[in-house]
Amino acid sequence: MLKQIRGLHHVTSMAGNAGENNDFFTRTLGLRRVKKTVNFDAPDVYHLYYGDEAGTPGSVMTYFPFPDIAPGKPGTGEVGETDFAIPEGALSWWRDRLVADGIAGLEEDEAFGAKRLRFRGPDGEGFALVEAPDDARPQWTGAGVPDDGAIRGFSGARMRLRDIGPTAELLRFMGYEETETRDGIVRFVLPGGNGADTIDLEALPSAPAARQGAGSVHHIAYAVEDRAAQLDVRKALLDTGYQVTPVIDRDYFWAIYFRTPGGVLFEVATNEPGFDRDEDTAHLGEALKLPTRYEPLRAKIEAHLPPLD
Repeated sequence: MLKQIRGLHHVTSMAGNAGENNDFFTRTLGLRRVKKTVNFDAPDVYHLYYGDEAGTPGSVMTYFPFPDIAPGKPGTGEVGETDFAIPEGALSWWRDRLVADGIAGLEEDEAFGAKRLRFRGPDGEGFALVEAPDDARPQWTGAGVPDDGAIRGFSGARMRLRDIGPTAELLRFMGYEETETRDGIVRFVLPGGNGADTIDLEALPSAPAARQGAGSVHHIAYAVEDRAAQLDVRKALLDTGYQVTPVIDRDYFWAIYFRTPGGVLFEVATNEPGFDRDEDTAHLGEALKLPTRYEPLRAKIEAHLPPLD
């Protein structure tokens, strides 16, 4: 069993309109844009990162906004919901705020003893704000969100699968423990995690497979402290039979990827070097940062990308 995983690092999704995406996360949810860069494989498309003040692993939602992308089709083999932790008692404040902003799909419920507010992002993606009374992580307060209501980071994520068995086995191998089952949802928790340490598996054996598009989660990333821990995880996964990519430098972390039995793309990302490697913390996310190989194309890339506040 792996002991290097610390919880979630980030969740990366796809969007249609970069401006709407930026407004939703920085103005509606009050998160901080901690990096404005481009897709490593498609430099004409932004890669936007939102999180707490420093972009702490476990708080970062990232997006590829493709202007002409078709909407995704929900189904199995995907992360169907990403959950953010908020302080106890903040749910009603958030409900009023989201109603005022015209946010779709508002639904209050309770899962595993925690009150939640579920809603939809601008591309139809599924989110929930989950009251987490014992979450002591620092928060970022932007766009008028009060200290006692601000998002602390992820609490976890929910995956929709035809068969949860193989993915459950993988999560156990990664150090997660199965805690309980309610309403057909099986919960896994990483003991001693970074706060973003809950994964729920929902079995939908007769549901169609998801089709990726705007609003779909592209991959879900798990955190390890450093490159040495990542290499240990990579070797263990390879020895177990998973097809794992070589280590890839993503400027702000190093990454490896592998496809799970249920179809979800997993990444294992390092906590180092962080988002302040090329920007002072006070100015994160302000300037367009490009991977080194794209610097000679800066003028062309900047002319193509839509402006963002």
